[in-house]
Amino acid sequence: MESSWTKKNSLLSMMLSGANAWAGAARGLMTAQAKRQQSAAMREGAKQVTGFWTAAMTSGTPKARKKKRT
Repeated sequence: MESSWTKKNSLLSMMLSGANAWAGAARGLMTAQAKRQQSAAMREGAKQVTGFWTAAMTSGTPKARKKKRT
């Protein structure tokens, strides 16, 4: 006599397969969004660092030229 615990349950198998497919799709969407946010943060950080060092290396106002005596 076969035990009911060892029999295949096709309904449960279909439900788990669907849930696994849905979870895989959701994981892909979340991973893609995380990568977009990470690259946006890296771009913004690079822009801030570049702006800081550019301002630090160059003076804020140009120096006035001396007038020549004639």
